Amino acid sequence: MKTSKYDNPEIERFQSLVEQGFLQGPELEAAGEAAAYRDGEVESVLRYEYFLTRRTLLEALGAFYGCAWVEYDERVPVPPDLLYGLDADRLCASGWFPAAREGEKVIIAASNPLDPVLREEVKGFLPAAEYEFRVALREDILFFIQDFLNDQPDHIVGNERTGLALWRNNMARWRTKMACYRTDYATTRTCLSALRGGLTLITIGTMLLRLRGASALAPLFPLLIVAGAGFVSLGLFSYFRIKKSVFRPPKPQTLIEVTAATMTFFDNYQFVVQTPTVDSMKSTMLCRLADILPNSCVFIEPSRDHKVRSALAHERTSLAAQRTVLGCYRTLFAMARTGLSFIRSGISFAGISVGLMEYFGLSWFSIVDVAVLVAGVAMAVDGVFWYWPVRKEHREAAKCGFIS
Repeated sequence: MKTSKYDNPEIERFQSLVEQGFLQGPELEAAGEAAAYRDGEVESVLRYEYFLTRRTLLEALGAFYGCAWVEYDERVPVPPDLLYGLDADRLCASGWFPAAREGEKVIIAASNPLDPVLREEVKGFLPAAEYEFRVALREDILFFIQDFLNDQPDHIVGNERTGLALWRNNMARWRTKMACYRTDYATTRTCLSALRGGLTLITIGTMLLRLRGASALAPLFPLLIVAGAGFVSLGLFSYFRIKKSVFRPPKPQTLIEVTAATMTFFDNYQFVVQTPTVDSMKSTMLCRLADILPNSCVFIEPSRDHKVRSALAHERTSLAAQRTVLGCYRTLFAMARTGLSFIRSGISFAGISVGLMEYFGLSWFSIVDVAVLVAGVAMAVDGVFWYWPVRKEHREAAKCGFIS
């Protein structure tokens, strides 16, 4: 450690900055007075008001203490066994962190690597065969603690960006799964179109046979019935195959519960500000969940460096949650749209078959009319089972403008 002409021990650590021409003597003294007045760190004043780089400050501290220095990097592979039993509050107060290991030697990043009290504390908390103490900015030590240790949610200390990324991946997987469900529903509606087309051809064929049985084109009318039967067979085969897979997805309530489970990161990473609104009394879980999103905010202590990315990570995760809620809505509405298609088609064919029997009376063709009637009623009933569970979500759906 070099001797200094400065009385303030905090600024004498950076006296080499004056010797190298980065600062003037009065500027260094003014920085020390500003830090003392604000009850802050001299290094912060030098960085953010005199615009000195982190590397420049670390080199000055290394020259003062006569040791190597450690710069914060979130990619540093800190061995997990070094973190067991460490107290984040104690490390913050003392200003040290186990940054790495080289063989049997543990490298300690410390704000004052020559402090004997700090050295004894390190040996008490972290037994090792050999230690190497390197100087680090106090801000960097706090970043190490925040990235590698956990604490209570009201003051997040931990690798929060990794945690938020994990939650975003979970929500992305669930949205992908719901997209597969929507594809199944779309395939079902496509099969319904084939079934509907087949029933239409059968109805047209039987009606033409009744009206123009003696026409020169009469031999072609049975072909319409045969073609319609083919489309019906194809539609039924595809429909039952898809329906077996469609009923594998969870029911609407389970869809909503899983969506809520993928968003439990709010408990640890977000803070919800409840605002009394008329919509707050909505009865569906999904709509209440959607109402939480625009009324949530993140409280992160501001910094000009790495914490900015943490704030952006929170924002990305919140937007991913909004997309997940909307994806759940789309999946439920796809189910309802499929049900409404069945109801619409079933009622149409049932009405047509009843009209044909009423107009032409009972005959051998009435067998086809009855078959179409039964198919129409079955489609309508099946559609009710698709639509009924999601009717309430449709009534209380959140507005698309809830994203801020």
